[in-house]
Amino acid sequence: MAFTCTLTLNNEVAHITLAGELDAAVAPQFRAKIEEAAAAKVTRLVLFMSELEYMASAGLRSLAFAKQKMGANVDIYMVGVQETVAETITMTGFHNSVIMVESYDEA
Repeated sequence: MAFTCTLTLNNEVAHITLAGELDAAVAPQFRAKIEEAAAAKVTRLVLFMSELEYMASAGLRSLAFAKQKMGANVDIYMVGVQETVAETITMTGFHNSVIMVESYDEA
């Protein structure tokens, strides 16, 4: 499946939807969306990941980039992470830096 990454800004919340396979070839697309969200000075970054089937180490580096770029005061939510991707995130300990949830309600 081809990688897609879309950004929607909703007041002070950035939504990024990821689908397909996040590897070194497409990680710059994800980082560009993160930079857009950071430039908008949002207070929360929500990553919708239910359609992300695979994440390579470049994807993990992109997540670390997101945490750094967004700053300590911005909560990062990872929504609907598939088991194989969640295992990768958990093995690295990155799950301690984000909020992983099955579903997300804006309220």
